[in-house]
Amino acid sequence: MDIIFLGGLEIDTVIGIYDWERKIKQKIILDIEMSFDIQKAAASDDIAHALDYKTVSDRIVEFVEHSEFYLVEKLIEEIARILRSEFAIPWVKITLNKKGAISRARDVGIIIERGKR
Repeated sequence: MDIIFLGGLEIDTVIGIYDWERKIKQKIILDIEMSFDIQKAAASDDIAHALDYKTVSDRIVEFVEHSEFYLVEKLIEEIARILRSEFAIPWVKITLNKKGAISRARDVGIIIERGKR
C-alpha cells in the first residue's frame, strides 16, 4: 500500500468544552496518512492520476478553521469522513494534537485509523 502524508498541519479553530475555549481559537496539529495507489500517477507523470495533497490540505484547513466542535473526538471523525468520502481514500490514519490542553504534558490528542488497510 502506498501512503501519502501531511505532517504537522497547523490550524487554528474553536475547540473545547469550557466557556473560555468557546471564545478563542486554539491551535491543533494534524498528521495525516492516506492510502492511495500512486502507480498510475507515477507511470503517467500526470497530476490527474494523483491524490492532490494541496487540494486535500486546503479542504481540511477550510473545514477545521470554520468548525466549532466541543470535542476533538467529533472533529477528528469528521476529518476522516471528509477524506474518505470526498477523496475516495480507502484508509486514513489521523493524529490530532491539541498542544497545551494539559499543562504538564507537551502533547495530548487522539490517533484514529479508518477504513481498510
